[in-house]
Amino acid sequence: MFIMQWSDALGKVHGRYAGSPRIVSLVPSLTELLVALDLAEVLVGRTGFCIHPRQVVRRIPKLGGTKGFNVDKLRALKPTHVIVNIDENRREEVEALADFVPHLIVTHPLTVGDNLDLYRLLGGVFARERQAESLCNAFKREWTALNVLADGLPRQHVLYLIWREPWLSVGRDTYISRMLAAAGWDTLPHESPVRYPEVDLSALAGAADIVFLSTEPYPFRKQHLHRLQEQLPGTRCALIDGEMVSWYGSRAIHGLKYLRELRTRLANPS
Repeated sequence: MFIMQWSDALGKVHGRYAGSPRIVSLVPSLTELLVALDLAEVLVGRTGFCIHPRQVVRRIPKLGGTKGFNVDKLRALKPTHVIVNIDENRREEVEALADFVPHLIVTHPLTVGDNLDLYRLLGGVFARERQAESLCNAFKREWTALNVLADGLPRQHVLYLIWREPWLSVGRDTYISRMLAAAGWDTLPHESPVRYPEVDLSALAGAADIVFLSTEPYPFRKQHLHRLQEQLPGTRCALIDGEMVSWYGSRAIHGLKYLRELRTRLANPS
């Protein structure tokens, strides 16, 4: 008899869940993915940052943030599964859940292609293979289209800013950097001992073809863009939708299309 099993980011093997699941998601992008897999009805808890799709998640109880979530509220929901992420949740808080949560599923997508395994992991555990394969097919179409575009354009160096005072960027071993690389944008700095380094804005901006201000986690807006452009005359600066670049899961499909359209627009300014 063939037993279907899937491994999470820690190598823990998860089989098909035979009962009626009660899922808590502590990762905003994965909450959105679970809804895309037609699992909204069995989502019983989320963080306050799980905001998409808004009309669906508004009925799901909030447990606090991705860090510092309310353990007592979570316990009261009696989840069968809690979905977490290595970057977004604190290890010690997740480990404490093992005392009363039957199944902890740990995720950690680092490459753009990891989304395919993510769809199949959650789709397999919760008997949503058809929905998972539909997402995989949509992802592959957008991935191919972006690659075709990027192959036809010169590669560029970009400085992707996620915070100010101090200025923070992204290292090349992050999911964000690899999403940008898929569009032909190589992030600065070239090397970093940390994944989200503090940067010397003036020094790196001079080496960048474009300086991006991301709309998250710092909420950069047009006024910040205007100030930065005044501070860096002669350097091209642009806003970029942080959700489209940093959210994996089903949002990655939209993110690939968004990057294709943005790369096209910035390559052909009006």
